[in-house]
Amino acid sequence: MNRILLSTFPLTAFSLALLAVIVAPAFAADEAVTDIGTLDKESAGKTFPSKPPYSPYAGRNFPTRPYFGDTHTHTSFSMDAGAFGCRLGPRDAFRFGKGQEVMASSGQSVKLSRPLDFIVVTDHSDGFGFFPMLLAGDPRIMADPQGRAWSEMIHSGKGAQAAIEIVVNFGKGTISKAILPVPGTATYRSAWLETIAAADEANEPGKFTAFIGFEWTSNTGGNNLHRNIIFRENGEKARRVEPFVTMKPYGNDNPRDLWKWMAACEEKTDSEILALAHNGNLSNGRMFPIIESFTGKRIDREYAEGRMKWEPLYEATQIKGDGETHPFLSPNDEFANFERWDKGNLDLTVLKKPEMLEFEYARSALKNGLKMEAELGVNPYKFGMVGSTDAHTALAAVEEDNFFGKTSSSEPGADRAAHPFVKSADGKTVIMGWEQTASGYAAVWATENTRAAIFDAMKRKEVYATTGPRMVVRLFGGFDFEAKDAQNRLPAAIGYTKGVPMGGDLPPAPAGKAPTFLVAALKDPIGANLDRYQIVKGWLDAKGETHEKVYDVAWSGNRRAGADGKLPSVGSTVDVENATWTNTIGAPELISVWQDPEFDPAQRAFYYGRVIEIPTPRWTAYDAKYFGVKMPKEVPMTTTERAYTSPIWYTPAK
Repeated sequence: MNRILLSTFPLTAFSLALLAVIVAPAFAADEAVTDIGTLDKESAGKTFPSKPPYSPYAGRNFPTRPYFGDTHTHTSFSMDAGAFGCRLGPRDAFRFGKGQEVMASSGQSVKLSRPLDFIVVTDHSDGFGFFPMLLAGDPRIMADPQGRAWSEMIHSGKGAQAAIEIVVNFGKGTISKAILPVPGTATYRSAWLETIAAADEANEPGKFTAFIGFEWTSNTGGNNLHRNIIFRENGEKARRVEPFVTMKPYGNDNPRDLWKWMAACEEKTDSEILALAHNGNLSNGRMFPIIESFTGKRIDREYAEGRMKWEPLYEATQIKGDGETHPFLSPNDEFANFERWDKGNLDLTVLKKPEMLEFEYARSALKNGLKMEAELGVNPYKFGMVGSTDAHTALAAVEEDNFFGKTSSSEPGADRAAHPFVKSADGKTVIMGWEQTASGYAAVWATENTRAAIFDAMKRKEVYATTGPRMVVRLFGGFDFEAKDAQNRLPAAIGYTKGVPMGGDLPPAPAGKAPTFLVAALKDPIGANLDRYQIVKGWLDAKGETHEKVYDVAWSGNRRAGADGKLPSVGSTVDVENATWTNTIGAPELISVWQDPEFDPAQRAFYYGRVIEIPTPRWTAYDAKYFGVKMPKEVPMTTTERAYTSPIWYTPAK
């Protein structure tokens, strides 16, 4: 247009003035005319400072601390917890989580070393609230012959026999329908409303978060497929529904039906919910299927989409053992043999076969997820990792020196380690009391301690699992981290700027670049020093085969890898007899930048962090000292506590 003007009009004084106005922007690039005048660099500079704020903390909107809690706590409202002697209810669980001292069901005073930040009470959906009714002699129970008989047994000193009968009858589905709480009945709704009320009363935004939840208890054939359901909002919305059960015709044991219920629940409550899959080590190969146990068919895109949408998290460690990986699956990983529960399913009716293990553990599931994504276009196993207790005592007490067991019958006592925890029907296979694991907690990188902020962090998978210690762990992935970034005292400010946090996705790789990771960990302030920070990588090659490798990326001391590529042991300072240790080895902090040395931009991959503490006394050592007992020789007396971050995924450009 400027050329047209120049060639058409005679250059009079007026036209020259007009031309100057029209073409001025082409010659005054540093000025801009607006309806309130001309904006130049000098004027703009007065409005926008040339330096960032003096305070490096001003304007931060990313999470600055992890919140620690338990996403899996049972109380007397759970059928099995009540049968094993739990007499504490949801209100007690929240009080304990807040750091208050309570009286355990075994008559012992108990208190956490420090309050937790949040708790989810997740009583079993099936049989909700049965035991409190039975113990109280509820008229509805007493009016039924079966209920009256059990009540009389309990109050006449035959409580153990009654508990066994109740559990057996519940498993067989032979509890009288007149006394078994089921959805739609007044007894069931009463227990659910009491659970909701307890959470709303305990919830203190900014100080302590009490979530509303329950555990969907699919356990067909003794194969554990439980999921914990967590509500984002308050009781006003949660009261619009009742928990989904597995008992037909009221519910179903197939996860697909759970997801349908969840979709309907969100619509009815106008609120978000999520499902957190139970540790899969007692599922006998059914937790992370390629072939669905319910249909016998290969999982399809609908299954993959449903699982990815509704189940963003996985419980990687808890009292019933650790679920990260297994020596059979990861033979080159020297830390894989940790707190294994690999003898059978939940009730030991079917013993474990090696081929089941691939479909029970987090690492193999993450690898198979890459394969499924290549086939289906959706990764069903793209989950974040948390730890939780699964305590059936209402007590989220899993510190090694403060371990109150899985059930009230396994609370501290001189013989609890040597007492069978689960026995097969023929008595040949036994899980002993000492095999209980003092684990774990969920750590959540949320912007504040509220239901909404913690729930949203769970949904985006910015979470990690610990086996009990409250270590602070960071993992960021990108393509531009440099060694000097590990020297910054605000690593998160760099991490969120240059990359994505745990639970995130890397963008396609720029030409010639490999992923870099900023890793950082701080010890629990009252816990043990750190041994090492590792990155676990899994990938899918061009032939469709999956692989894994563990890299040591930061460690304490001046150790160097040996000829086999393995870092030497950090050593041990544990005094087993006195159940003590010293922090004279290890490091209080680990931070580094690591680049993948074997990156192929055409291969799908995931990376997650694993932080290992120096050895410390196991809960069995504390028991031995306190009770003056000698543990059998097969009982481990030390442990290496750890944390697992959620992965960061890499997907090649299409």
